[in-house]
Amino acid sequence: MTTFALVGAGPGLGLATARRFGTAGHTVALISRNAEKLEGLTAELVRDGIRARGFTADVLDIESLDAALYAAAAALGPVEILQYSPVPRADFMKPVLETTADDLSAPLAFSVKGPVTAVNAVLPGMRELGRGTLLFVNGGSAVRPNPKVAGTSVAFAAESAYARMLHDALAPENIHTAQLIIPGAIRPDAEHSSPEVLADRLYDIHLQRDGFRHYAEPLPD
Repeated sequence: MTTFALVGAGPGLGLATARRFGTAGHTVALISRNAEKLEGLTAELVRDGIRARGFTADVLDIESLDAALYAAAAALGPVEILQYSPVPRADFMKPVLETTADDLSAPLAFSVKGPVTAVNAVLPGMRELGRGTLLFVNGGSAVRPNPKVAGTSVAFAAESAYARMLHDALAPENIHTAQLIIPGAIRPDAEHSSPEVLADRLYDIHLQRDGFRHYAEPLPD
């Protein structure tokens, strides 16, 4: 049995995706900085018959993130699928003309150092398995910079570049890297961007292993 590791576990998309991969037979490692939230999410998955466990880590603290992913693999089995989808902080969303160099430090750590740390932690296990999937989930500013949210626009673009390079570099090793762009808000009533619909989409991307960038719905004009 292999593990689905979710960096950025939460009650919306995170829980839906964990449930989707868990019901498909994977063990689930939930990673979040909020230990109390992890307990509740883990308990909900266990009630559904899914083997799941929470691991506390902050993506801005690369040592804690590294340790959490190694602990997850040791406790639950090798990580075959990694999803990196933590929710950016509100203070990343300053307008471009109000953004200083210091304002970009945390967004870049969140969207670049965090993913690099996570990938490097799970890659040896994927290589031993001979397969793997790396899933990156981003908002529309990753592909269409938005001057109202400069921090995420810059950081998501950097994350996209890193993920795209992984897609090309790891394909010969049967490790697929993909990015799902969600242009709008994730809402339970959204036709294309509800948590359950997006979870199915991410699972399909994992199975089909076709291409790098995918869109939950078209970018608005």
